[in-house]
Amino acid sequence: KGIQANDVILRIDGNATFGITIDDAVSKMRGKPKTKITLTIVRKGVSKPFDVEIIRDIIKVESVYAKMIEDDKILYLRVTNFDQHVVADASKFIKEHKDAKGIILDLRNNPGGLLDQAIGLVNLFVSKGLIVSQKGRAKNETEAHNADPKKKITDLPLVVLVNGGSASASEIVSGSLQDLKRAVLVGEKTFGKGSVQVILPIEDKEALRLTIARYYLSSGRTIQAVGVTPDLVVAPGKVPSRDEDEFSLKEADLKKHLQGELAKVETKKKDAQKKDEKSFITAEQINNDIQLKTAIDAIKILNIK
Repeated sequence: KGIQANDVILRIDGNATFGITIDDAVSKMRGKPKTKITLTIVRKGVSKPFDVEIIRDIIKVESVYAKMIEDDKILYLRVTNFDQHVVADASKFIKEHKDAKGIILDLRNNPGGLLDQAIGLVNLFVSKGLIVSQKGRAKNETEAHNADPKKKITDLPLVVLVNGGSASASEIVSGSLQDLKRAVLVGEKTFGKGSVQVILPIEDKEALRLTIARYYLSSGRTIQAVGVTPDLVVAPGKVPSRDEDEFSLKEADLKKHLQGELAKVETKKKDAQKKDEKSFITAEQINNDIQLKTAIDAIKILNIK
């Protein structure tokens, strides 16, 4: 089942989370690499709490990685957070896949990060228009960020995947691309974090966190406490399958079966197949992700001329 956005942690190793702060919860979950921890999760739509066992480790996360949806020649770009490498890496992947017929930008469960990287990512797809503005009480807290036509690198059809875990910089990117009519948004309503905050020290070990400004998209709308609503609202889940008693043997199914039989006698080819799956989105992954399947279908529609 794993962990999903909007899950509530009820217990940490059997200890209830009632009455403890987020910092306390984080400190309880941290520990030595390779040690286990059990979280009891409450999830909307699931009748009762369930346990998820996690093995602690030091995780190095790639902020951007790319795969191809082979049969449809669509580039899948996953951005996990907005660190300083996002624009450079996304640009590199787009330029490396010049034969792509469209791009799916996956920002699901991306909590945000650097504002300049969010602006730069949008600018890869647009040549003009206001990307985002920051408005505060004081004049020096007001800024406007417009697209630079020299930084745009692609006109390919674009679909952006978002959900309730997409926040801050992810909402700026998705909302701006939606306002500028450059992308179709698929998934669920985003988190709603569009404020600029500062921490002002008062005394030793004491401080105030103040909201001094808000971010506004090109249409003038705010993200704060509102979020971004996708053009196509799709709940997570599997792609509905046909009735079990209905017989259907597709060419792709036959090909997969034959490859499996061949792999039994040719180990080298089996290893090569596993290696290829690191570069491609498989049919099984698509069938387990109806939001991704909807994004693929949207790209196909955008390519109809």
